[in-house]
Amino acid sequence: MDSAIPVELKQMKYFFSILFFACLSNSITAQTFTISGKVSDADSGKAITDATVCIVNSENCVHSDINGSFRLSKLKPGTYHLMVFFMGYDRMVQEITINDKDLSVNVKLVATATVMDSITIQSYRPSFGTTHLKDVDGVGIYAGKKSEVVVMKDITANTATNNARQIYSNVAGLNIWENDGGAGIQLAIGGRGLDPNRASNFNTRQNGYDISADALGYPESYYTPPAEVTDRIEIVRGAASLQYGTQFGGILNFILNNGPDSQKCQIITKESLGSWGFFNTSTSIGGTINKWNYYVFYQHKSGNGWRPNSQFNENMSYLSATYRASSKLSVTAQYTYMDYLEQQAGGLSDLMFATDPQQSTKARNWFKVNWNLAALLLDYKINKNLIFDSRFFGLIADRDALGIINTVVDPGGPRQYRTDDYLNWGNESRLLYTYYFKKDNPCTLLGGFRYYNGYTDRQIGNGNDGSGGAKSDFTFSKSSLIDSLSYSRYKFPSSNTSVFVENIFKITSKLSIIPGVRYENIITRANGFYNSYVQDLAGNVIYNQQIDENRDSKRSFVIGGIGASYNFYNLSSQLYANFSENYRSINFNDMSIVNPNYRVDPNLQDEKGYSADIGMRGHYSNIVNYDVSLFTINYANRIGTVLLKDTASTNTYQYVTNVSQSRNYGIETFAEVDLWKLVRGREAKTKLFFFVNFSWIDARYVNSKEPAYENKEVEFVPPIILKTGLMLKMKKLSVTYQFAYTSQQFSDATNSTEPSNNGINGMVPAYYVMDITANYVFSKIFMVSASVNNITNNVYFTRRADSYPGPGIIPADARSFYFTLQVKI
Repeated sequence: MDSAIPVELKQMKYFFSILFFACLSNSITAQTFTISGKVSDADSGKAITDATVCIVNSENCVHSDINGSFRLSKLKPGTYHLMVFFMGYDRMVQEITINDKDLSVNVKLVATATVMDSITIQSYRPSFGTTHLKDVDGVGIYAGKKSEVVVMKDITANTATNNARQIYSNVAGLNIWENDGGAGIQLAIGGRGLDPNRASNFNTRQNGYDISADALGYPESYYTPPAEVTDRIEIVRGAASLQYGTQFGGILNFILNNGPDSQKCQIITKESLGSWGFFNTSTSIGGTINKWNYYVFYQHKSGNGWRPNSQFNENMSYLSATYRASSKLSVTAQYTYMDYLEQQAGGLSDLMFATDPQQSTKARNWFKVNWNLAALLLDYKINKNLIFDSRFFGLIADRDALGIINTVVDPGGPRQYRTDDYLNWGNESRLLYTYYFKKDNPCTLLGGFRYYNGYTDRQIGNGNDGSGGAKSDFTFSKSSLIDSLSYSRYKFPSSNTSVFVENIFKITSKLSIIPGVRYENIITRANGFYNSYVQDLAGNVIYNQQIDENRDSKRSFVIGGIGASYNFYNLSSQLYANFSENYRSINFNDMSIVNPNYRVDPNLQDEKGYSADIGMRGHYSNIVNYDVSLFTINYANRIGTVLLKDTASTNTYQYVTNVSQSRNYGIETFAEVDLWKLVRGREAKTKLFFFVNFSWIDARYVNSKEPAYENKEVEFVPPIILKTGLMLKMKKLSVTYQFAYTSQQFSDATNSTEPSNNGINGMVPAYYVMDITANYVFSKIFMVSASVNNITNNVYFTRRADSYPGPGIIPADARSFYFTLQVKI
């Protein structure tokens, strides 16, 4: 088998082998030293237990014991940055040089009203890559709330393809759709029984500001930050509504990388190859020069896809520059650009899927996105008790869809062309104040203001037929704008002004009560027209009229909530609970008519309800981490369609209205244990994590206006989701194996089990998938990664689409292989 390896690869193999053994030999023979000391409170002198002590940019971290003592071992001579931090204190970073002897360092931490970026801190804690937000994090309050944070540098996953199944493996209760052919461009996740489509039930943000098409009326995310540029992903469930507003699912916030503080210039480049012509290249340049921190990232991704007619091509760039005027004030400017062109293979009927899941009957379906995000961020620490934060943001973007979406098989003729233009801007500002009722129990008050202005221009009509080499020509046919029966155009201006207040009342050192309230003023409009026509039995148009539509929806309301947390066992475990009202604004799709067989309720209302959690989370001695919780979501005024009959003409039509209420409840559990440390003790350097992530959900329609929905299971809600696996970290090697299981689910509200001819309705059968990913670090410069997705080559699908990228069954990918080389300078 070795003889089949090209000469160049053999030479590379020998080079890396020599380099590896040289480094290994050097590490064995070099003399090492220790840094020891004690961590204490600067004012009282009391020892601080469980403070984290780390060598920056390494995994050499320990926690202070009951006496505040710590010891870092196996350090070679050289200069290091020692970082010490603990909740409620300013972090301490000190440069230390080891020459030829052990060092002793006593650290005195100063209590402060603010806490360093919690996830940067928590990422040093050895784990499988998931932690949770602190009670007070930056300019946000998360006490008593269900939160998860995915720390990208701590996970071993296929980041080149943005593999959501692997990246979110430790986030409980997520239903994940796999429908973009391994491209990893659009994220489709839904939590706690909410629709996964383009993460539309999450308030999706990047560095704290909006990135979706329109946060109010069209919250679908056509842009997802690449995993390779992401530092961490913060997820806060339904209780996030008080601070962030709309969406029952909560907030999904991507925090992107900054340039390193300790280098003037760091360059990281990654080159990835994979199955079906997959190619990914990315390069980042970042660093700190005087008071400036900068970071530039570029990525190109392309491939052919597993199915025919599934090619894709994406380009993404991100620029961030921060001016640190002082230790209290910083200003950051950021810009994100992304464009991609994707051919969509279309959906399949059940018979087609059973015969050949890889087939495609569509060669003329195309999808194109262009995204431009800009933001200006101001962070000002007015004094030790008062912090101000302001984010100005804007979006200029467009989305174009061209193809056949009414039938599974392409019948030929003109294609439907849908195009959206988005122009949004806004500001969100926050003020965090810390005060004391008792000397040792600081309370925290958070107040915020948000203004948002959105504008969407949507056109739908006949596109060209793709002849003459114009397969991906996103233009209307010449007659479409004049006399097309299917042409419609709507403009959706919207605005939102909101104010919120939330407070942590520290009753005792262990017990906190967190009430909050939010005021919303929302205006959404739909101004446009559609063509209404009638045909005779021969298909001739006997009536055609342009119908003008002007809809205004203005409303103001207040939502509230309350949470609580109680700390046990010296802060290593925490009981949390919350109750929060939620709402979801009327979607633009619900306000516009593009089909004469549809009518919209003039009294259509926002979807409202509440969510609640109670759970326990914590860790033990850096060996066991866990989070177990119960939740419920009461979702009132759900928008849907009811089939009605026109009394004048006796014709039937679909009536869009608030059709039903749903209630979801369930349990979410996550646990991980370091088996190696459990056997060998806390000081063991090798890590062998076993993790399990399990959720059970029951979601049903109740009090429905549509009898066919009553007590039926909500669509796209698998009752059981299980992910489990192992991760080994041994010196320079990291390997992760994952098993994921999702139980069967319905695809429509009537719970039909018999599949429809077009594949839209029917069951989504249960499925399981296994993946394995490995990283090996040859030196400070080189790292290689390899991944095998769907090891057992299972045939399955995760969704039935009613329009793009279908209609019909969207097959998931077969077994695939990927390889990445990283160079860091």
